[in-house]
Amino acid sequence: MTRPYHYLQCGLDNVYLRNGFEIEATKYGETIRIHDIDGLHRAIGRCLIEERKALAGTEIRFLRHEMDLSQKMLAKLLEKSDQTVARWEKGESKADGPADRLIRLLYESFATHDERHSTRKLLERLTRLDADLGNIQFEDTEAGWARAA
Repeated sequence: MTRPYHYLQCGLDNVYLRNGFEIEATKYGETIRIHDIDGLHRAIGRCLIEERKALAGTEIRFLRHEMDLSQKMLAKLLEKSDQTVARWEKGESKADGPADRLIRLLYESFATHDERHSTRKLLERLTRLDADLGNIQFEDTEAGWARAA
């Protein structure tokens, strides 16, 4: 068995791979080939959201990247400024408890690919509703009354 590979490319300092990778020699030097990198990243994400400690900045950045969210979009979903998210990710401040839990919930929704009960979709819808607190319009559809789009 080879020694564990320190997987710094994910942006986290404490991730080591015991197997599931190959080191290959190329004309440019050694390169690493990881088997099922998407599965590895899902496993890392699951580990992060199930830990009891508060998320560190690098962990928030990893989860945000995995969810394919910009700092601005994550900030909008959490009703924070994009500078606040940037400070969390740089380690200049910590995400408060509700934001930490919501990031975990967003990732859980992302990781399970449950579009019917997507936390991200719900938060996006709530964010749009907050911007449109004026009149609420309804229309009669074949399926019954519904809020107008």
